[in-house]
Amino acid sequence: MARTARRTDNRNRESGSVRRRSLLLGSAALGVSGALGAAGCARVPTGNALERLKAQGTVRLGIAGEVPYGYVDEQGAFTGEAPELAKAVFGRLGIPGVQPVATDFGSLIPGLNSQQFDVVSAGMYITKERCRQVLFSDPEYQMLDSFVVRKGNPLGLRSYEDVVRRRARLATGAGYAQGAYAVAAGYPEKSLVILQDQVAGLNAVESGRVDAFAATALTARQVVRGSGRTQATEAFAAVVDGRRRVDGGGFAFRRTDTDLRDAFNAEIHRMKKSGELFRIMSRFGFTRDEMTTLTAEELCR
Repeated sequence: MARTARRTDNRNRESGSVRRRSLLLGSAALGVSGALGAAGCARVPTGNALERLKAQGTVRLGIAGEVPYGYVDEQGAFTGEAPELAKAVFGRLGIPGVQPVATDFGSLIPGLNSQQFDVVSAGMYITKERCRQVLFSDPEYQMLDSFVVRKGNPLGLRSYEDVVRRRARLATGAGYAQGAYAVAAGYPEKSLVILQDQVAGLNAVESGRVDAFAATALTARQVVRGSGRTQATEAFAAVVDGRRRVDGGGFAFRRTDTDLRDAFNAEIHRMKKSGELFRIMSRFGFTRDEMTTLTAEELCR
C-alpha cells in the first residue's frame, strides 16, 4: 500500500514509525532508481523549485512501499499509483526524469525537509498535524477503512466499535492511521498488535493470531486476493470525536516550494477534469467512489 497505499497520525508516532506504509522496498527499489531517471548534472539555478527541477531534468521522489501506492513489481520495476501519477504530472511540467528514493514511511517528511528528495510520492494522508510540517497537493483519492477477517466474518466486525464491544484481537500496520482510529473508539492501545505490513496482517488473521487486521479499504481488498481463508469487510468510515473520517491522500512538498505545489495542483485538476487521473488510478484498483473533490485546505483544518 496504500494506501497506502497509502494511507492520519497514530497519536505521537508521527516522528518515528509513521502511519500506514512500512513495506520497505530495500535494495530492489534502490536498484531501479537510476533506471527511472538519473539525477541531472545541470547547474542548479537560484530561482524557484519548479525552475530548478526543470533545469535538473529530474525530480527525486521519496517513497515507501505498499501495494498499490508505490512498490517494485515482479519484473523489478518501480510502479504504483503515486509514482505513475508523478511521471505524468512532472512530465507535463517539463521534468522528464523521475528518481525514486526508498525509505521507511516514518522518514518521509524528515527526509523531504532535509532535502534527501524533492517530493513525497506515497499517497500520504493529509492531516492537520502534517500540514504544519509540509505543503500538500490536493488529494488524488479519498479512502475509507476495512478489516481483513476470516471467511464469513465470524465475529461480525464492521466498525472499530464492533471490535471494542466484541473484545476482538486487532492488528494494524506500523504507523497506520487505523491504529489511532481504533484507540479513539475505545480499543486499548496496549492490546493493539502492530505488524510490519499488510502481508503480515493477512498471515496473522489466517493463522488465528488476531481476529482482524485494520487497513485502508483498498489495501484490505487487494491483500486478500488469492486467500481462501480471509475476506475484506465492507468499507466503513471511522468515527473520531463524533465525526466520520474520510481521508484523502496527496503529494507532499517542502513548505517553501509553493510554486512547485501550485503547478502540480494545476495539472492534477486538469487530469481530474479530463478523466486521465482516474484512468491512471483505476489500473491500481481504485474505484470511482475513491475519486475525490476534497481539497488539501479542507483536510488540513
